[in-house]
Amino acid sequence: MSMMYFTFYTTFMLGIMGFAFHRMHLLSALLCLEGMMLALFIAMSFWAVKHETLTYFSLPLIMLTFSACEASTGLALMVATARTHGSDKLKNLNLLQC
Repeated sequence: MSMMYFTFYTTFMLGIMGFAFHRMHLLSALLCLEGMMLALFIAMSFWAVKHETLTYFSLPLIMLTFSACEASTGLALMVATARTHGSDKLKNLNLLQC
């Protein structure tokens, strides 16, 4: 395994581990998801450069667009839950209580 693949793999796995173990607040969960998406963006960008065809160059831009939409939606939900529940702790977001 080359050093580049090892770096992308460990970056993505650190995002998954952060999401699994440190999801007390909604903001930390969103940051872990954003780190995973950025690792995938960089990996897809290098993959497109490695294959040197024009059809693969639009895939990272599409994924980056979806990542920006995901981030803005997540931040809007975080602001809405912080206003209604008083904090962004995931423990307080029980759907049965709303």
